[in-house]
Amino acid sequence: MKRLHRLRAGIATILLTMGAPSFALTTATIVPSVLAPDCLEYRVVGICYWLYCSSGGCSVRTSVKVRHYVPDAVVASYSNTGENPWLEVRAMSLPNASAQGGGDGTTNHGHENNLARFKQADVVGHPGGWTFSQFAASSGYACQGAGTAFMPYLLSTLDTLAWRYNIPEMLYPEALTPGEREIGTRSGRNLWGNVYPRGGFLHQTDDYKSAAVVAQRAGDIVTRRGQPHVYQPLLATARDGYWPAGALIESDAATGKWQELTPRLSRTCAVFPHSDTRLQAQRGDYAWALWRPYSCCRRRGQTFLGSTDFN
Repeated sequence: MKRLHRLRAGIATILLTMGAPSFALTTATIVPSVLAPDCLEYRVVGICYWLYCSSGGCSVRTSVKVRHYVPDAVVASYSNTGENPWLEVRAMSLPNASAQGGGDGTTNHGHENNLARFKQADVVGHPGGWTFSQFAASSGYACQGAGTAFMPYLLSTLDTLAWRYNIPEMLYPEALTPGEREIGTRSGRNLWGNVYPRGGFLHQTDDYKSAAVVAQRAGDIVTRRGQPHVYQPLLATARDGYWPAGALIESDAATGKWQELTPRLSRTCAVFPHSDTRLQAQRGDYAWALWRPYSCCRRRGQTFLGSTDFN
């Protein structure tokens, strides 16, 4: 019970960090956004078994197995290089010699039919998720995420060859085969775009959908190892009683889901594509929290014997 009290105290601490409302995305608005039960989706899913041995002999102990989502990262997708909507991390991705401009391939005339768009993308550790993980580690009733606050996992301005020229991803089978790795479907009339090639260019009339596709691409990269990009994997290592999130798969909430942070702060999570009302950002800058699923149980012995899930 004491650990539960500590967890509640941690959540209360997060609440106290809420700052005044702001039109810009700041850490003060990002941290309290983790108080979203729809995104957390906390539930008890099973029982873990541990072998505990002492001088008096050995016995089998049990602990509750829980499953919930953790906001591992803030994924920003924006048109103008150097204008990440999250103000405190904007300096991480300023223009450089190999990454200067951005924006759409259009002059904004209504009669044009040029749908080419370009988005930069940054994946940075979620400060609220990291705070949650610190309390989770000591509670035993919640799981630690993989993200570290303010850690840059992907900055597209440093990934120029892959992000701006699609090298070598333009030659991947997923990029050359229609219908492979797409967000939505043609038959369902909700096709937002293709995951491959995982760079900043795509053709899409809707700016929100363009940003969402690019965010999905960035999340796809950082949740896998050994990708041909300049990045750090956003992955934790499995251990006894701890089952971390794996690779992110488009449209599959069981691998991850998205909470909109700007241009409108949402208290719910969804996968792309979705049918919710979409607010277009005036400067083409968007950001989402990427929530990832974790399962864990409290260690109650020296040897992990296994677990049983209720479903």
